[in-house]
Amino acid sequence: MLERTCIQISKFTHLRVKFGLGLRLGFWGRSFSSEPNKRFAALWGNGDYGRLGLGSLESRWRPVVCSAFQSENLRAIACGGAHTLFLTETGRVYATGLNDFGQLGTSNDISYSTEPLEVSGLPKEIAQVSAGYHHSCAITVNGELYMWGKNSNGQLGLGKRAAKVVSVPSKVDCLIGIAIRMAALGSEHSVAVTDDGEALSWGGGGSGRLGHGHDSSILGFLRSTSEYTPRLIKTLEGIKVKNVAAGLLHSACIDDNGSVFIFGERAVDKLGLGGGNNATTPSLIGKLPYSEEVACGAYHTCVITSGGELYTWGSNENGCLGIGCTDVIHLPERVQGPFLKSPVCKVSCGWKHTAAISEGMLFTWGWGGSHGTFSEDGHSSGGQLGHGDDVDRIEPTMINFGKNVKALQVSCGFNHTGACLSLTFIY
Repeated sequence: MLERTCIQISKFTHLRVKFGLGLRLGFWGRSFSSEPNKRFAALWGNGDYGRLGLGSLESRWRPVVCSAFQSENLRAIACGGAHTLFLTETGRVYATGLNDFGQLGTSNDISYSTEPLEVSGLPKEIAQVSAGYHHSCAITVNGELYMWGKNSNGQLGLGKRAAKVVSVPSKVDCLIGIAIRMAALGSEHSVAVTDDGEALSWGGGGSGRLGHGHDSSILGFLRSTSEYTPRLIKTLEGIKVKNVAAGLLHSACIDDNGSVFIFGERAVDKLGLGGGNNATTPSLIGKLPYSEEVACGAYHTCVITSGGELYTWGSNENGCLGIGCTDVIHLPERVQGPFLKSPVCKVSCGWKHTAAISEGMLFTWGWGGSHGTFSEDGHSSGGQLGHGDDVDRIEPTMINFGKNVKALQVSCGFNHTGACLSLTFIY
């Protein structure tokens, strides 16, 4: 079973490894040796329910190539709670892992899949995918939004009468005529930004993660905080948003001036912004340089500035902030180490681990262990950091793919990780 999940190693690969020309991990096969700039997926971490797409339920402590995509290039990967989405260069979407709420989007009724299956009923040209804890989405090149999976709190945006479980992609009809630029999915909520820079959110609104504020009834009781269709975040009206992110109980966005806004009670409390800030509506994070990208984990947040600096803050369990300690950080702090000299271009947050790309190199840190498939037998099923063990890292640690491989994109799930890589040599 192990051999079938990896691409077979040729004798030429061994030679390349021996003389330092190839990868030290030795999982590349002859099929890639003559394809420079080939884009493919590698995954690692908890293997429960087949979320790694490697044909088994085994957890992996080091990255393993997903052999399902040998014949085509991958554009992106999105890791969710216990499932993973793959987007190919041709705009096709595949899914693997847990399917208890239809989050795989396949027409067949299965509880999980250990190998990537094509998502049913999507238009041919998909430009972006995103995976939440139990739900998924895809955006077409024309900005149409399709969603599927768990819908108990309206997180699919399909209206109050929609089913609680939607197992095939459904177009969000209320957005017809509105082009969606990007979307981010959290635990039970979704956020998106339109081509015009308007920020929308929907789903479970507990802890203020939708940014709409809490409305009380006449008797003073809180009404349902769920939004069943996408709703404009009023506080951000007139502000052109360019990037959004969703975590467990908070969300964040960046406007075209590089300013970062965050909303959600746990997140704002951790920032110590004071009583003047309403945690259920977006709050501006001051003293950050011009920012380009934001990512949200369970209780931590990361921002990449225009200069490639990485800032983190929030809960620091297991060292997920990467600042060399496990203390809670209330204000953004720059991650140093390898990033002092080389800029960061991509970042992703899991439950309590983080991954970032700098000059083609992939670094991970935070929570290294987990409980899953083999925990009852006394074996760890960790490995989401990809370093060959389940040990926590409190500082960014590079995954050594070898000098001929470049990391292009990374996504952290609950306790697994996936990356799109590119092969750069010719033989």
